[in-house]
Amino acid sequence: MKLEDMILENVRNMPPSGIRKYFDMIHEMDDAISLGIGEPDFVTPWNIVESGIYSLEKGHTHYSANSGFIELRKEICKSLSRKYGLKYDYNDEVIVTVGGSEGIDIALRALTGPGDEVIIPEPSFVAYKGCTAFTGATSKVINLREEDEFKLTPKLLEEALTPKTKVVIIPFPNNPTGAIMTRDELQSIVNVLKDRDVIILSDEIYSELTYEKEHVSIASFPEVRDKTIVINGFSKAYAMTGWRLGYVCGDKILIDAMKKIHQYAIMCAPTNAQYAAIEALKNGDVSVNEMVSEYNRRRRVIVSSFRDMGLKCFEPLGAFYVFPSIKSTGLTSDEFCEKLLQKEKVLVIPGNAFGECGEGFVRVCYSSSMDNILEAMKRMERFIKQL
Repeated sequence: MKLEDMILENVRNMPPSGIRKYFDMIHEMDDAISLGIGEPDFVTPWNIVESGIYSLEKGHTHYSANSGFIELRKEICKSLSRKYGLKYDYNDEVIVTVGGSEGIDIALRALTGPGDEVIIPEPSFVAYKGCTAFTGATSKVINLREEDEFKLTPKLLEEALTPKTKVVIIPFPNNPTGAIMTRDELQSIVNVLKDRDVIILSDEIYSELTYEKEHVSIASFPEVRDKTIVINGFSKAYAMTGWRLGYVCGDKILIDAMKKIHQYAIMCAPTNAQYAAIEALKNGDVSVNEMVSEYNRRRRVIVSSFRDMGLKCFEPLGAFYVFPSIKSTGLTSDEFCEKLLQKEKVLVIPGNAFGECGEGFVRVCYSSSMDNILEAMKRMERFIKQL
């Protein structure tokens, strides 16, 4: 028996993440600066950590309800209502998940299978394609364009829709580009989808991290509220990546289907992380605002630096990424990143790791200290001059 033949074809054919090899390379280097890892450099605020610790000290080490603690679900609903005007019933329209990634996984597993198509605007988070492939469904990629600031346009969406379309992913604020969608821009997408039999999967994990313009959820449009699943969580805004806690919200019918998969595969999210998240939602706004202010300062510096060194770079208004074009260097995205890492010990991620249309770009993460960013920009400028 060949073990390879026992692996499902859709799993065998899914390549590993294009990001992984660069992390392996940087671990072998001294004095390297990483602008590649998409997680906050901040430590989880102490009041949030303390709540997690106290929950353990008090003996709260047992399972929660499958959907998560009622108190946490209540706070999630209060937060979404206050910040984005979203109204959900904490009893049956919310599931607390193991990170936002679990939410994406169980949503696609509940909704799609062989013969279905999932529309994925790219460049975007690498997990969308993987989770789609593992269901047996087919990814239908929309190549977003630099001239549109990597926003999804109604024309591109209409061209991608087919009778097989089951799910449309709306990945804004976007990883890796930092692009956002305004209310008017989302309205044009709503107009395309409102009368179609498709489910919208809106990944809003970076909703708290926007600059100059406030985040708008596509679920806030009444025409598509009931067929939209919102993915969100605590990793990015509250610097809680290692706590592995997210949530999904949607109509009861959709949530009930997703809950079945969650019950059998996961049971419930970690309970100490849930206690920490309750504190985050109750008393975390000040810390979030401080982190966003610092991200914004870094964002302005890094965008200005790229433009000064002659690289074209649109201004991102969300998440903590910039997506400069490196086409003028004559190098491919992979060549640029490998040479930069070898010669100047700066790690950035090739844009094509997030979809073929990302070729000619690199993702640079500014969730690193200002000192690291300034030094990395000096090294990158020197590298480009040498080219």
